Amino acid sequence: MRGAKILAVAFAAMLAGTACTAEVKDEGKLPDVDVSGGRAPEVDVDPANVNVGTDTNTVVTPDVDIEPANKN
Repeated sequence: MRGAKILAVAFAAMLAGTACTAEVKDEGKLPDVDVSGGRAPEVDVDPANVNVGTDTNTVVTPDVDIEPANKN
């Protein structure tokens, strides 16, 4: 069930990323900026603990007999 939820979220994200198209008519231009002084902030970050693993499952599939259609 957890795998199905992950698959559904991944599929929804894929659809959201490809649901529209955009045509750039004017590439624009960044402004000229002069920067001086300042300093980067000090940041204490506690990253999330992520455990990634695999799981093996057996899926039972039905036997399907196919009979070709008569060509009359």
